[in-house]
Amino acid sequence: MTGRVIGIIGGSGLYRIDGLADVEWRRVQSPFGQTSDEFCFWTLGGQPVVFLPRHGRGHVLPPSAIPFRANIDALKRCGVTDILSLSAVGSLRKELAPGDFVLIDQFVDRTFARDKSFFGPGCVAHVSMARPVCGRIGDAVAEAGATAGIALKRGGAYIVMEGPQFSTLAESELYRAWGCHVIGMTNMPEAKLAREAEICYATVAMVTDYDCWHDEHAHVDVAAVIKVLHENVDKAHGLIERLARDFPREHPPCPIGSDRALDVAIITPPEARDPALLRKLDAVAGRVLGKQA
Repeated sequence: MTGRVIGIIGGSGLYRIDGLADVEWRRVQSPFGQTSDEFCFWTLGGQPVVFLPRHGRGHVLPPSAIPFRANIDALKRCGVTDILSLSAVGSLRKELAPGDFVLIDQFVDRTFARDKSFFGPGCVAHVSMARPVCGRIGDAVAEAGATAGIALKRGGAYIVMEGPQFSTLAESELYRAWGCHVIGMTNMPEAKLAREAEICYATVAMVTDYDCWHDEHAHVDVAAVIKVLHENVDKAHGLIERLARDFPREHPPCPIGSDRALDVAIITPPEARDPALLRKLDAVAGRVLGKQA
């Protein structure tokens, strides 16, 4: 078993975590470009935690401009073994009301303008995404939420749209017919890249509004969304703090194989691989590329 390092990716409204001791903000370099912001490093009860504001402090990056590859690669370089993503979403179900926290277990990716893989021409890989979320992190988050007095609803499909515009009514009704539960703009390709980097990943979706399908909510109002975001921030801080205190310090093998996702994923034989791309993959895929060289 290896030691755990928790990575927290904060979504809309969660740009910093205040009131912590031994906090250090610093830039982490990545061959895939600049990250969304500096990373915040801190320790709670001996547990190392790395925090990244997904949109940058001050919310300066729209969803399509988030440097997902740089973010995940840099977290890997920091030794992160487990990622908890916190994301603002709209609800596609009456039972999921604004203010609810939902532990997602599936995704539908409808994005189209983003770099979705670390691999490509010169080194091709195909990882499994059948089970995109680590249930062990989900268990830990559910326990932390109960201890912190935060009710979490477990299970649901998160559809990720490109944005930055919100859905049309026809789109919203289509996503409901598909069986999706919440909608947002940020967890893809983030979850796919975490799998390629062999990092366990889970999402807490923080509901800010009903999407435009709801009879009493004809359109999504940014002011109303921000109001709920602010109300959710304190709960999110409490959840993160409790998780960091209680998370097991050792990292046993992932039950769904997230930490071994590349074992059978790389299809390009060693003699055909592009050395320039391999150098960029030193953190993400170094564990398997070293064995196969």
